[in-house]
Amino acid sequence: MGSLVLYSIPGFWLAVMLVLVFSVNLGWLPTSQTRSLDYETLSAAGKFLDRLWHLVLPVFVLGVAGAAGTARYMRNQLLEVLGKEYVVAARARGLPERSVILKHALRNALIPIVTIYGMALPFLLGGAVLIERIFAWPGMGSLAVDAIGARDYPIILATSMIAAVLVVLGNLMADITYSFVDPRVALDAGRQA
Repeated sequence: MGSLVLYSIPGFWLAVMLVLVFSVNLGWLPTSQTRSLDYETLSAAGKFLDRLWHLVLPVFVLGVAGAAGTARYMRNQLLEVLGKEYVVAARARGLPERSVILKHALRNALIPIVTIYGMALPFLLGGAVLIERIFAWPGMGSLAVDAIGARDYPIILATSMIAAVLVVLGNLMADITYSFVDPRVALDAGRQA
């Protein structure tokens, strides 16, 4: 239930509400920017901690929707795999439940998750534009939007190329991860060679 609620909340609304609660009302976290006003006077460790402190809200907002969506999808996949014949056969052989879930069910349920995460890499560029704007963080998404507004074609081309490279890298990482998650992929590749 909680993952459904977190998945349904728009990221920009969650960001504004978290800033309102934790920054404006409680004063615990910074409202925006990448560093404090007295950043230059801090020690090296202080600078590092200040950067981390400014990362708390943006990282939480960007991560919570993705984690909630992944949790829901993983749950559905695992429930589907737990009803398959090979899982029932593994239980019938008397394997411990932990072994059945980790070795038989989880590995097969992870295959679609790997695909989702492989394609999530390029969407990090575009999906973070609103969050970058709310927290006043300079990022690739904001740079691309500003370049489109200013008709700055070299920057538009560069950000488009980076997005294309991210798509290729995401697919490559997903394909490589398949061989670790699903041993049948590694066996099939060996037979074709």
